[in-house]
Amino acid sequence: MAAPRLRWRCGRAAGLWGGLRRLHQEAQRAGSAKGLLAEQCERGLFQEVFPAQSAEEQLPGLLAPGRPPLTAYCGFDPTADSLHVGHLLAVMALLHFQRAGHNVIAVVGGATALLGDPSGRAKAREPLAAARVRAHARALRAGLQRLFDNHRQLFWAGGAALGRAELLDNAEWLGRQPLLDFVCGAGGRLRMGTLLSRQGCQARLRSAEGMSLAEFLYPALQAYDFLHLHRHHGCRVQLGGADQMGNIMSGYELITRVTGEDVFGITVPLITSTTGDKLGKTAGNAVWLNRDKTSPFELYQFFVRQQDNIVEKYLKLFTFLPLEEIDHIMEMHAKEPEKWGPQKRLAAEVTKLVHGREGLESAKRCTKALYYSSVEALEAMSDQELQELFRQAPFAELMLEPGMNVLDLCRKANAIPNGPSGYQKITDGGVSINGIRETNPETVLIVGQHILKNGVSLLRIGKKNYYIIKWLQL
Repeated sequence: MAAPRLRWRCGRAAGLWGGLRRLHQEAQRAGSAKGLLAEQCERGLFQEVFPAQSAEEQLPGLLAPGRPPLTAYCGFDPTADSLHVGHLLAVMALLHFQRAGHNVIAVVGGATALLGDPSGRAKAREPLAAARVRAHARALRAGLQRLFDNHRQLFWAGGAALGRAELLDNAEWLGRQPLLDFVCGAGGRLRMGTLLSRQGCQARLRSAEGMSLAEFLYPALQAYDFLHLHRHHGCRVQLGGADQMGNIMSGYELITRVTGEDVFGITVPLITSTTGDKLGKTAGNAVWLNRDKTSPFELYQFFVRQQDNIVEKYLKLFTFLPLEEIDHIMEMHAKEPEKWGPQKRLAAEVTKLVHGREGLESAKRCTKALYYSSVEALEAMSDQELQELFRQAPFAELMLEPGMNVLDLCRKANAIPNGPSGYQKITDGGVSINGIRETNPETVLIVGQHILKNGVSLLRIGKKNYYIIKWLQL
C-alpha cells in the first residue's frame, strides 16, 4: 500500500513519510494508537498542516481522545445555489472532526462572496447582486444542514458523543463591521509584503487585467472570519481546499498578532477531472449536490464510473469505511474486477450521504431502468425520477383511446414523422416501449405491457431519443 502523505509548511524540509511517522508517535504518546490527524493523513484527506512545527508539537495531543473538544471551521462562499463534489472533501473533513468529538462550524460566506475569492483564478469573478448572494446563501445553508443531518442519521451508530455542528453566515459580523474599524484594527495587523508575496496575488498582479482592491482585500476578510470565530467560538482550526493555504496563513498571522495564541490550518486535496482541471462551477464541470441540478442517479453514475486507478483513493476520501474494509474491497476487486465492486460501494456511500437513503434507492431504480431495462424499476419510478433520468426527453400527457396502437402512440408523441418513413421506422426495429422492441405498427397498446402500473410508458426511438408518456384516466 502506498505511503500516506502529509506536507508540512513553514519552510520545513521534512519528508512526507517522516511527518506522518512523527504524527503517529505523537498520537501514541497522547494515548491513541491512531489519532484523528494520523488517520486522516493515512486516508489522504489531510494534505497540508500549518504552521508545521507547532502543529507537529501540539495538534496530536490536542486532538487525542479524552481531551476537551476543539472547534474547527470551514468556509463556503455562495457563488452558486448549490455545493458541488469539489466542496465535499471539505465537508468530509468537518465530519471527521465531528466524529472524533470535536465541534465544527460551517461558515457560508454571505459577505465574502460579494468580493470574490481570487485564489487560483486568472481573472476576476463576475460580480453578484446582493439579493442573489443572499438567496444562494440560504440554499447553501440548507444543503450543508442536509449533509450534517444525513451523516448523523445514517452514518453515526452512536457510542462516543458526536461533536456539535453549527451553521453561520459571515454577513452576520462582516456586514456590521464599520470600514474604519476594520482598516484600523485587522488592517493594521496584516503586513502588505506578506499579502503581496502570495503566489495567487503575484500571478494576478502580473496579468493584463490586474487585481482589484476588493479582490486584494479578500484574504484580509477571510482572516477576520477566523479571528471572529476564535474570539466568539473558541475556534482553533481552519479547514480548506489546497488552494486556500494562503488565506489560511493570513488568518493565522492575524490571530497570533492580535491574541498571541496558537491556531492551525489544515487543507484537503482538490478534486480534479481526468484532464487535471479543478471540478467546479468556473470550469463548467461541476457535479452538484442539490437534486434539482444533479439528480441522485447522475451523482451515483459519476462515482460508479471512476477508474480502477482512482477508486481506492476516493473510497478513502469520500467515505467513512474503515481502512481495513477498503483493503478487503480492493482485494475482492482484484479477484472479480468485472463486478465493479469498489465503484458501486463508493457510489452508494456518497449518494446516501448527499441524498439520503431514498436518494440512493432512487439512483438504483434509475440505474436498473436505464441499463438493465427493468420493467419493475420503471413501474416503481416517480414522475420526478423519470424526468431526472431523461432530462432532455419530451414529457407528454395522452388519453388512451380504444384500439390505440403503436403507430398512434408514436405519432401523438411526435416521435416519428408522418407518412411511410415513420411507419418504416417501426418495422425496421427502431422503436421500443418500456425496453421491448416493437416492430408491428398495428399492435394495440395493452395496459400492463405497453402502459405500466404507474400510468407511464417510456418510448425510445433509435438508441438515445426518449419520450416519457403519462397516461390520463386509465
